[in-house]
Amino acid sequence: MRIPRIYHPEPLKGQSICQLSEDAANHVGRVLRMNQGDQITLFDGSNHIFHAVLKSVSKKQIEAEILSSELDDRESHLPIHLGQVISRGDRMEFTIQKSVELGVTTITPLWSERCGVKLDGERQDKKLQQWQKIAIAACEQCGRNVIPEIRPIMKLTDWCKEQDAMLKLNLHPRAKYSIRQLPNIPAQGVRLLIGSEGGLSAEEIAMTESEGFTEVLLGKRVLRTETASLAAITALQVCFGDL
Repeated sequence: MRIPRIYHPEPLKGQSICQLSEDAANHVGRVLRMNQGDQITLFDGSNHIFHAVLKSVSKKQIEAEILSSELDDRESHLPIHLGQVISRGDRMEFTIQKSVELGVTTITPLWSERCGVKLDGERQDKKLQQWQKIAIAACEQCGRNVIPEIRPIMKLTDWCKEQDAMLKLNLHPRAKYSIRQLPNIPAQGVRLLIGSEGGLSAEEIAMTESEGFTEVLLGKRVLRTETASLAAITALQVCFGDL
């Protein structure tokens, strides 16, 4: 039987007994129906795993005894910062889940001119919390021990103007070069921009060019926004990462 992997939001190094978070306790107790003496694997985002056994299980709380720990590095050596214009329905959740599985390190949801999603302040906060939970669940499933950061929602123009040493990429159907034709990627990694379902406006495309983004092609077909992000991440990991 596969030992469940559970995220713990606080540092575990040096602890012998820990109380699972409310979300984790609900999953372990009510969903998995685990009992005292069952084994679990904990991780706290430090790139280590902690082998543990359930010490006490009740309706209100679950305690685990940590038996041992070890470094378990499953991170790609290619950092990828995904700037994803928010898509409608469950497409954004799908994009976050699968991009985490594929190894992105940071995700910034973006507003653009053609973004069809409307969120007020309270709904934004709830969405961010939901997206972070999706990222955590994806790490629990795929074996990653570092939780990618879901940053606050930003305007596309502000995100593009952020300064770092990453290679800036923007998908464009009329680009001259494919991802595999790119030169070597800097050690700082890639800042990957994926537009909305309606694409970027002419003004936004011109802005990305002025901010130093390189346009790249993903074949001859027009891909949906959720397909484009995952195809681009996969291509980058195959050419420069760990796939």
